[in-house]
Amino acid sequence: MLARVQSCAVIGIDGYPLAIEVDNHIGSNQYYLVGLPDAAVKEGKERVGSALKNSGFRYPRGITVINLAPADIRKEGSALDLPIALGMLAASEQIAGDRFTDYMFAGELALDGSLRPVSGALSMAIATREQKLRGIVLPQQNAEEAGVVPGVDVIPAATLTDAVAFMSGALDIPPFRTDMQSVIAQAHNDIPDLTEVKGQAHVKRALTVAAAGGHNLLMIGPPGTGKTMLASRLPGILPTMSFEEALETTRIYSVANGVQEKGDLIVRRPFRSPHHTATTVSISGGGAGQQPTPGEVSLAHHGVLFLDELPEFNRSALEVLRQPLEEGLVHIRRAMYSVTFPSRFMLVVAMNPCPCGCRTDPKRQCRCSVGEVQRYMARLSGPLLDRIDIHVDVPALSFEELIDRRPSGPTSAEVRAEVQAARDRQRTRYGGAYTCNAHLDSRAIRDHCVIADSANALLEQAINQLGFSARAYDKVLRVARTLADLDASESIADNHVSEAIQYRSLDRQMF
Repeated sequence: MLARVQSCAVIGIDGYPLAIEVDNHIGSNQYYLVGLPDAAVKEGKERVGSALKNSGFRYPRGITVINLAPADIRKEGSALDLPIALGMLAASEQIAGDRFTDYMFAGELALDGSLRPVSGALSMAIATREQKLRGIVLPQQNAEEAGVVPGVDVIPAATLTDAVAFMSGALDIPPFRTDMQSVIAQAHNDIPDLTEVKGQAHVKRALTVAAAGGHNLLMIGPPGTGKTMLASRLPGILPTMSFEEALETTRIYSVANGVQEKGDLIVRRPFRSPHHTATTVSISGGGAGQQPTPGEVSLAHHGVLFLDELPEFNRSALEVLRQPLEEGLVHIRRAMYSVTFPSRFMLVVAMNPCPCGCRTDPKRQCRCSVGEVQRYMARLSGPLLDRIDIHVDVPALSFEELIDRRPSGPTSAEVRAEVQAARDRQRTRYGGAYTCNAHLDSRAIRDHCVIADSANALLEQAINQLGFSARAYDKVLRVARTLADLDASESIADNHVSEAIQYRSLDRQMF
């Protein structure tokens, strides 16, 4: 008998439908699995066989042929265990279900017949909706992740027996629906508060401007001045994620390897801080296997990518940032696949002014020679620095600032309200074409960043004295537009332009 079960696989972050075709007919006991399965799929034969027997079913006798269609796409992972098992039961006439045409199935089988979670459940649920199917049957551990997709019945099954009973109509499993309100309410819990950082009022101002416009930020200062503390508090002042942003970010984490957030709905803006020994592949994504995995630039999508001790990173790893910073996407081409991952993030970097870190510290003597400082700074390319909108000096704290026990400056909640108001003005102005000022292209800058003649004179002087590039000129206008939004002003005034120029002047002094 021939049976057909619908399933799904994931390439990149996109789910694509599969058809599991199982044919069982009379003959000597043989098992054939075709359709480009990888080792994990082939090993499913033993998992499925033990799960069937331990769940009270018999292994099909005769010749069993299983085809994974389309046959020209390689299948990876263990998510096909459940649909293969159901197909074998249906082909051997042990079960009869009328719901095979209405549902997708995915799940890894344990030897006792229980279901284990799989990667990419959210992408599978979205693919189910795109195929106009009624729902998808998944392991219970994947239900919360997939349950955020509207218009799809997510059926959580604990065991193979539950899935079989649901398909035959003997068991009614209510669809799982994720409580979005309770999840979003936890978004800003446990995020360190900005008031915990002593002093550094001008750096906190720069963080506010960066968060309000989505601008990239560079912090330069001696060790122990609070650069890492300040960066870690940036997610707490960023605006709350929209449902679409949360959905897209969760899809990335759903297919990623080695992340603690796998299986959870991502409603808090990501904060990624890779070590300076990170490789180019770990930053950009990809990998040696058939299934590409997202890198740090994609895991930071709609959030913050923080690179501490920037000059210590491998130069090739830093250069791969240039494409995602410009396009918000990273294109990965390998011999066996070609995928595109979203990677729209805020880049925040921190560094010392010299190898010993004391070059700008008035109380400590720098031990570095001129040549050592030049070689240290030469590790960073000009094009990468040009893509950073805001540069700010982080000086050493005074004794009075260190012993002050009072909260320093506004709280993260207060700053976040200010940032949210500025982002709302930007969304209203651009009508959804751009999410924030940092994403404006050249044409949008001409239309929305008009400045007065007096401000033009300031810019001309800055270009002549500081040698700004054309990209730096555009970034000054974007930052000035953000400063005006923070002041609830539709026009860009001279003070907005002068402050924006100040945020670009530090690199000329340091480099």
